[in-house]
Amino acid sequence: MEAVPIQSENFKLGFIGAGKMAESIARGVVQSGVMPPQRISTAIHSNPSRGTPFQSLGISVYSHNTDVVDASDVIIFSVKPQVVVKTVVLQLRPLLSKKKLLVSIAAGVKLQDLEEWAGHGRFIRVMPNTPSAVGMGASVMSLGGAATEQDGELVGKLFGAVGKTWKADEKLFDAVTGLSGSGPAYIYLAIEALADGGVTAGLPRELALGLASQTVLGAAAMAVQSGKHPGQLKDDVTSPGGTTIAGIHELEKNGFRGTLMNAVVAAAKRSQELSRK
Repeated sequence: MEAVPIQSENFKLGFIGAGKMAESIARGVVQSGVMPPQRISTAIHSNPSRGTPFQSLGISVYSHNTDVVDASDVIIFSVKPQVVVKTVVLQLRPLLSKKKLLVSIAAGVKLQDLEEWAGHGRFIRVMPNTPSAVGMGASVMSLGGAATEQDGELVGKLFGAVGKTWKADEKLFDAVTGLSGSGPAYIYLAIEALADGGVTAGLPRELALGLASQTVLGAAAMAVQSGKHPGQLKDDVTSPGGTTIAGIHELEKNGFRGTLMNAVVAAAKRSQELSRK
């Protein structure tokens, strides 16, 4: 059976799982004007307070997942861990017709399994990251066997409301986890270390942390917006015999680049191990 196209101007969106990531996506979608809150729903079971941020946006909050599925054309599964995802999808399977586009943001859960549990392949797997909470996320998606290009565009638009989106083959998702999934934590560590360096050099703590955070934000914006290679941007700041090259020399002596590369590879490897369990 051919997948029925979803009308992008009036489709309804449902979240199965009302955690922080679901909240971030819902807020981004509403605040950016991608779709009105009246067309979005979720369900709250055990913790009533989780419904508050959704209700404050004007989003419908039901008491059962079945109500969300009935009301929605596009359903985002944002539950964890893996075992719960399987249970929830299998419970809802009778309602998950091919007319509905299914999306999973569950880490380590493969499309092959999702499609098997749902009974069809109109599934898209998305790997977002935590900066989605401030509209600066990096999300990568992979389309299941029966998901159409139009489905991909629609999901890209939803996740585009909380940052940037890319398409990639699912086999790259462990590497994506190691880089953009775990990467924010590496950068928090770098910000903290830069601030500590500032304090060591005599700066008050608050000023040091503010400068460190803004410097990382500004450098990332330069890398994204200037169109220049990061190596070129580094060279632009590094004058002969100056302060910056002295600092870079210390980083190189201590294997800064290799350490970051190893961190990405180690996290990717761990993601691979976890997805096999």
